[in-house]
Amino acid sequence: MERSLQLLCRVLAAFIGTEQESGRDRKLPVALICLGGPGGCADKGLASQDLRRRPSSAAVTPPGGQSSDGLQHRVCFTMGSLGQSNISALRVDTTELAESLHESCQYGAAHRYGKLSTETGMARLSLDDSDKEVRDWFMRTAKSLGCKTFFDQMGNLFAIRPGKKENVPPIMMGSHLDTQPTGGRYDGILGVLAGLQVLKVLNENSVETEGPIGVVNWTNEEGARFPKMAVSSGVWAGAIPIETAWELREVTPHEGKPKSMKEELERIGYKGERPASFDDNPFAAHFELHIEQGPILEDEDLKIGVVEGVQAFKWFDITVRGRDSHAGTTPLYARKDTVLSAARMLVAANAVAKKHDGLSTTGIFNADPGTVNTMAHTTKFTLDLRHVRNEVLATMVKECEDEFCRIAQEDSEQGCEVEWSLLVDSPAVQFNEECIAAVEQSASDVCSTLPGASSRKLWRPMISGAGHDSCYTNLRCPTSMIFTPTRQGISHNPTEYCSAEDCALGASVLLGAVLRYDKLRLDRGDFN
Repeated sequence: MERSLQLLCRVLAAFIGTEQESGRDRKLPVALICLGGPGGCADKGLASQDLRRRPSSAAVTPPGGQSSDGLQHRVCFTMGSLGQSNISALRVDTTELAESLHESCQYGAAHRYGKLSTETGMARLSLDDSDKEVRDWFMRTAKSLGCKTFFDQMGNLFAIRPGKKENVPPIMMGSHLDTQPTGGRYDGILGVLAGLQVLKVLNENSVETEGPIGVVNWTNEEGARFPKMAVSSGVWAGAIPIETAWELREVTPHEGKPKSMKEELERIGYKGERPASFDDNPFAAHFELHIEQGPILEDEDLKIGVVEGVQAFKWFDITVRGRDSHAGTTPLYARKDTVLSAARMLVAANAVAKKHDGLSTTGIFNADPGTVNTMAHTTKFTLDLRHVRNEVLATMVKECEDEFCRIAQEDSEQGCEVEWSLLVDSPAVQFNEECIAAVEQSASDVCSTLPGASSRKLWRPMISGAGHDSCYTNLRCPTSMIFTPTRQGISHNPTEYCSAEDCALGASVLLGAVLRYDKLRLDRGDFN
């Protein structure tokens, strides 16, 4: 009997999807019956529920409540009764996710590249006025979903949907809403908005999870305005002292004295009282949906990346000191030209990266005093070195240090001095096997109905080339990530793009992974 009901659920769920995609809105009585087990539905005899897509403006209520459409939703799914077939029936709606994502992008939209209203990039720097606006929007949206909301001392935003069990850590879905100065609409933003849509799907289908499920927006993940990427998740994980984070000062263009993170948190009203700490605010797990930011998925015509880990990387501030002197009266042999010395260092770093099949990037380069006819007495630049293996990255750093020293002393005419300052040290990350398995199962399920799925697998395991907040959460709780394709692999660019369909596929994988992990917690006795 149970097997027959599960099969019926799959068939009818597929039919619902077909009807909705064709634009028809029909009331479909569906036999999504609780099949017994721990925490089964109170009314097991009720065999139908209106699963029409509700208007996005409709109020939603916790499982078992009455919504504004007047329908009493008496069927509730608990993770003790929500079987594999019913998990598979749940999907994030493509249109609703796209509308929500682009609604959030009204705050900080910039760099128009097309005629459509959505064809802009973003310039929503952490803790600026547009970041405050989108934070306010996030909190309003989360509260409308019935979530408990709060923010901590680093301005990290949290929205928690309750489960059956109280006073247990939530499974969190998270990413970031801040962008690069010339960023796009998907980097980080997709992960946060997909999390909110997952909560909406759970509400609309009256799913009662065993433990709470939530969404987090991490502050200053980009490290664009305040030069330490993922700094706030680092504080939460205990890897970065909060005073160090608070004292970071903006490096993007500004008026007057550079402002600190603490000053800007206070200015926009998001410096909370609650400690930014895993001790005070523990997670059961952390799942992050993100665009790939590279070309692999698109080049291989795949839909989902199951992220197993992140390559190691280090960020440095490099300072080269020499002597300012007149461009017309100082012979080449008599110079201490810091710009020339720094330029040679950049070429050397690139050669080291190529030698080890790693990466080297400089994104900021400044020279003082900065006039046409004067050699700079000081040149500063950033250096970003990356490799998938910690030991190879360490070798790259050592070789760059040696070569930079040689260039400063022997290849800069009268000589310069070079100083290194470490900004970020992110070792290679291996994500949690159980979280990876939950994502794999969900990806296999979601991709199984796509064209071409019968002849080949449409997802693949991946290692992330970029750092993410998940690198820090992985220190304190089981963590994994999900990648979606990125058009031409372009990111940190206004034209960054992931199709609405691929965004929804990724969000549906996120939904399935979270529900599977919640069931795993029940099965292994986490709530006993």
